[in-house]
Amino acid sequence: MEKIRSWGWKSAFLLVSMGMLFACQEKIKAGPQEGSGFTFLISCDMREFAKPEYRDGRHFAQAVQAIADAGAGEFMVSPGDIDPPQDVREVLDSLIGAGYPWYPVIGNHEAETPEDMAWLREYNAGGDKLPGIVRSGPEGSVETTFSFDYGPVHFAVINQYYDGSSDIGANGDVVDELYQWLAADLAASTKPYKIVAGHEPVVPVPDESSGRVRHADDSLNEHEQNNARFMALLRKHRAIYLCGHTHNASVSYINGLWQLDAGHSRGVGDMGAPSSFMRVSVGEGVPEVELWRDDGSGSNYALRSTWTLHGVGPAGE
Repeated sequence: MEKIRSWGWKSAFLLVSMGMLFACQEKIKAGPQEGSGFTFLISCDMREFAKPEYRDGRHFAQAVQAIADAGAGEFMVSPGDIDPPQDVREVLDSLIGAGYPWYPVIGNHEAETPEDMAWLREYNAGGDKLPGIVRSGPEGSVETTFSFDYGPVHFAVINQYYDGSSDIGANGDVVDELYQWLAADLAASTKPYKIVAGHEPVVPVPDESSGRVRHADDSLNEHEQNNARFMALLRKHRAIYLCGHTHNASVSYINGLWQLDAGHSRGVGDMGAPSSFMRVSVGEGVPEVELWRDDGSGSNYALRSTWTLHGVGPAGE
C-alpha cells in the first residue's frame, strides 16, 4: 500500500512539473508580435550564494526579490557561474514563479564541476527541452549550446568551454566548431534583432561604479585570433553580446559591438563591486538597458544607469 501511495505522489509531482514546463513553453513560443517590445533579465555569477544558507536578505535571493519588485520581464538569461544551478532555479521558483523561463549559460565553474554539468545537460535534455528552442548545439555540446526565438529577437547561447568534441574541454574560447555553428545559426535567422550570450567578455571592462578590473588577460581576449573572428561575426549581424565572468558590471561599445557584462548578483558575497542585474527592453525602437545595483549592503537595489543601444537591429540605428 505504501508503494502505491508513494507512486501516486510521484506521479502527481511529475504531472504538475510537466504542466508548468508546457505552460512555460507555450508562453515563450507565443511571444509578442514581431513589432512589439518585451523585457528580459540578465543575472549571473551568483554561484554558491544562491544556497539555502545564504537566503538571508543579503545575497542572491535579495537580488531576485528586487528583480520581482522591478518587474521580472518574460525570462532570465544567466551568463555563467551559476553553480549549483539547482539552487538558482529554486530561488527563482520561490520568488518569481515555477513557470518563469530561465536560460543558463555555461561558465568556467560549471565546466569544472561534473555535478553541475550533469544537471544542466538534463535541464535541456536532448537539446530541445528548454522553451522556444530553434536549434540545438553541435555534437558534444547539444544541450549546452542552443538558440531560441522570442518575438523579434533571436538568442544564441554558446558554451565557450566546448572544444569541438567535449562540452568541458576548452578554457574559454570560441573554437572553430563553435564559431561555425554560431555563424550558421545567426545566418539562418530572419529575426530583426540578434543577441548572443556567453560567459567570458571579448574585452574585460572596469566596473562602471568601482572601477575594478578582473580577468584582464584570461578572458576571450586570451585567444586573440578566435576572439577577433568572433567579434567580427557579431558586428556583421549587429548583435548584442551578453556576458559575465568579471563580476564587474558595464555596458560598452567596443569597436562597433555592444557588450553587456551583468556583473554579479551575489550581494555581499563580493564587496569589490556592487551587486547587480540588468533589465533589457527590445523590439520597440532602439533597445534599452537598465543597470540595477544594491547599495553595498546586499539590499536596497535601485536603477543606477541606463543606456540606449544604437547600432543594433535591422537598420543598425
